[in-house]
Amino acid sequence: PFMHFKSKLNKREMKKKTKFLLVTALGFSLVATLAKAQTVDDAIMMNKKQWCNGLTYMHSSWNEYWEGTTKRDNKNLGTVTTQSVMYMTSYGITDKLNLLVNVPYVWTKASAGTLHGMKGFQDIDVDLKYEFYKTKIGNGRLSLIGLAGFSTPLSNYENDFLPMSIGLGSTNLSGRLTADYQNGLFFATISSAYVFRSNVTIDRTSYYTNQINYTNEVDMPNQMNSNLFVGIRNSSLTAQVQLMNMYTFGGFDIRKNDMPFVNNQMNMTSLGAHVKYFLPFVTNLEVVASADFVIAGRNVGQAQTYMGGFFYILSL
Repeated sequence: PFMHFKSKLNKREMKKKTKFLLVTALGFSLVATLAKAQTVDDAIMMNKKQWCNGLTYMHSSWNEYWEGTTKRDNKNLGTVTTQSVMYMTSYGITDKLNLLVNVPYVWTKASAGTLHGMKGFQDIDVDLKYEFYKTKIGNGRLSLIGLAGFSTPLSNYENDFLPMSIGLGSTNLSGRLTADYQNGLFFATISSAYVFRSNVTIDRTSYYTNQINYTNEVDMPNQMNSNLFVGIRNSSLTAQVQLMNMYTFGGFDIRKNDMPFVNNQMNMTSLGAHVKYFLPFVTNLEVVASADFVIAGRNVGQAQTYMGGFFYILSL
């Protein structure tokens, strides 16, 4: 009888433990899904000890480009395509301080001519994102976020072979300020970053810009990257239209019938849309997709860019 009673007690304890574990697991899932995959230019923050990992694929192509302010095509290039797979991870150090790291693998090709495409790991990007102010305004909420970023090449890729190069080869420091206002479902985000770019070296002893330069070191002008997002956002869905702009402070234009150069003045404005959605049948899995089209530019291609990927969010 004592053994029988002990057996019943063990079963009761096991049921209680199982119930506790199920509730804990459910709570873990609910906490994790409160977060969203974030990027450097949005107002989304991971909570403390939340860890997000994801992969994205990007396809960008153009067959017309701006040679200075003159738009043209080039039969020796045809359509230039750049593709990349990027690993992205972010971690909530606190509710207001997040760490983000991006690592892209990039490859390029041209549909015509003799220029050979290139491939390899591009630049690692490490950012600290801090929400330093939040307040209610009317029926909505205003958030102000600061970000400090660092990027540097991961491989010794050839940067002096544009438009086939996978990157420009500079080490960058950036500071970004983001303001976000949300009222119910609707939100608007405006963000701008100033990028300090280091000088780069190329594999020749002289080059010509507006004058001859007897050196292999190239002065890289700094840049400003800005964006405006407007759309709807809740716990499971974000859908937005986006206007993005890149402006280079200096540099020179591509000379007629010449190749682009690393310190050209590269300016660009693009218009697009972006969606993030938590899959209802897979806990903590978020899919993302976006499309952008360059509507104005200087010394850049008029690119159509498509991106898709997924993020899985854990609460540690």
